[in-house]
Amino acid sequence: MRIERLNYNKIKIFLTSDDLMERGLTKEDIWKDSLKWHQLFHDMLEEASDEFGVKIEGSVAVEIFSMHAQGMIMIVTMEEEEDQSLHDGFIDMAVMSKNSDQILFEFDDFEDVIQLSRQLWNLNIRGGSLYSFAQKYFLSFKEDALRQSDSMIAVLSEFGDISLRSIHWLEEYGRNVMSGNAIETVMEHFVTE
Repeated sequence: MRIERLNYNKIKIFLTSDDLMERGLTKEDIWKDSLKWHQLFHDMLEEASDEFGVKIEGSVAVEIFSMHAQGMIMIVTMEEEEDQSLHDGFIDMAVMSKNSDQILFEFDDFEDVIQLSRQLWNLNIRGGSLYSFAQKYFLSFKEDALRQSDSMIAVLSEFGDISLRSIHWLEEYGRNVMSGNAIETVMEHFVTE
């Protein structure tokens, strides 16, 4: 589990599928409103509160981005209460889910994309589409690309971060740099052996 503070009232929690399995949970438990899920959620909020010194009370909005084989990302937003006298110490949750059939990672530097391409090439992984937006690079794979290698997500995570942007957003606002064969194109033009 990885927790990151996005701003003064928003945190991002990344849970891998392994994190969920260790706690005896599945992604489906979220929709079942199970006691185990509520306990995990409260544990995550306590950890975030301790780590960032934030008092999490009142209403929170939770957006859940299911990343299929990767796990899930939760964005927790603490809503500011207009009238503090209405505060009752409970946490209300509004849950929204966004599923995707794409694996999308974000990179700060093109050099990271080059190094990643070299590693994926050595694992015999090909394909992918590369986008750019706001001086960042985004590498997208169809989810079925995960079947090529068990270690693909680990290698991607070594060089970049899971992106919260959707592939549809990137197709509209980003620039498609390499379509469908990004690994091969990077290897051909940027890697000398």
